[in-house]
Amino acid sequence: MNDIERFVTRRRQLASKMQGGVAVIPTATEQLRNRDVHYPYRFDSYFYYLTGFKEPEAVLVIEAASKEKPTRHILFCRDKDVEREIWDGFRCGPELAKEAFGFDEAYSISKLDEILPKLLGDQPAVYSPLGHDTAWDQRIAGWINKVRAEGRSGVIAPSEIRDYRTLLDEMRLIKDEFELQIMRHAADISVQAHCRAMQTTHPDMYEYEIEAELLYTFHRHGARTPAYTSIVAGGANACILHYIDNNAQLKSGDLLLIDAGCELEGYASDITRTYPVNGRFSPVQRDIYQLVLSAQQAAIDKVRPGNTWNDPHDAALQVLVQGFIDFGLCQGSVEGVLESEDYKRFYMHRTGHWLGMDVHDVGEYKQQGAWREFCPGMTLTVEPGCYIRPAENVPQHFWGIGVRIEDDVLVTVDGNELLTAEAPKTVTEIEELMK
Repeated sequence: MNDIERFVTRRRQLASKMQGGVAVIPTATEQLRNRDVHYPYRFDSYFYYLTGFKEPEAVLVIEAASKEKPTRHILFCRDKDVEREIWDGFRCGPELAKEAFGFDEAYSISKLDEILPKLLGDQPAVYSPLGHDTAWDQRIAGWINKVRAEGRSGVIAPSEIRDYRTLLDEMRLIKDEFELQIMRHAADISVQAHCRAMQTTHPDMYEYEIEAELLYTFHRHGARTPAYTSIVAGGANACILHYIDNNAQLKSGDLLLIDAGCELEGYASDITRTYPVNGRFSPVQRDIYQLVLSAQQAAIDKVRPGNTWNDPHDAALQVLVQGFIDFGLCQGSVEGVLESEDYKRFYMHRTGHWLGMDVHDVGEYKQQGAWREFCPGMTLTVEPGCYIRPAENVPQHFWGIGVRIEDDVLVTVDGNELLTAEAPKTVTEIEELMK
């Protein structure tokens, strides 16, 4: 199966799940950064998953098969414009896009308002990303109202608006081998970036210098953008979960937490490593680090078919809470601390998330009120942590220590595959690499 056939197959699968109606799927809009300058463009994940088409100002329409008509895949995109291409680069145009991306029909985006009401006539439902964009919701309502205005001629407007994301989320949750090969490659690039960061780090550097090493490695291997804003947090900054200032000077004796991953061909990687700025863990840093590492391994061991989404989190919590008690950070029994949630002073987030085209990827975590079972092809992160802020009831030698360890994990038929296994994470491996 070539790449285009893969996208055509996905469109057919969605049409089958719709059981009638029309899906209208826009790509992302360009966003201004400041006057006359846009942010680098990134397509909408749902749109790209179904098309492989990267240009802005595009809409995919899927008309599901009925008794009278077969399924149709229609693209609306920008016209071919030689003058604009001089300024902004190549455009496919409808004619080439139709052939190159396997659509049944393709039209200028300028004809969307004219053609779409005709496509919605006598359809039972229209599928749209409800609530995602107010302006888009208004356009959908406007097209439906145009159909209603033709009611006297016998045309019936859609009676329902449904969200196609519900159907696509389930499709995207299970990755095929084509997707997994991209994700493995993205993971490999990110592993190299973290290794370079470890080898480069030394006291008195600034966090942004390490960030530059990460971005250099991403770009050098063909991943032009990070999957999210990199977190490069030295010392107490590591206790800020979403720290992105990345402008502090690194001090000998501190730890450095890096949460960074590249995006490659639309797919994300996501790795966190924590290591000493001077290359050697202090005894107290080692204790906390080993606790988090043990919690992560306990969680990873629970990622396998038949177990549920929450099993890794529960396993990590058991290890972490026992450690918090042993170190005097929490008081009482493991059961008591879990019930009181006193541990949340030091560990306040979940142990992972789905991973795919979005770094926090789509897919329900519960089904009918119960935690979802793992199935082969699911990809997720496993990322326990410990963050110790100064407080009167916290021993001072722990203050300012923040540790998180995160890997990308694929659920396989008989267990799991650690996509980021080559990124050093034992104390010995880290200290040896940093010599």
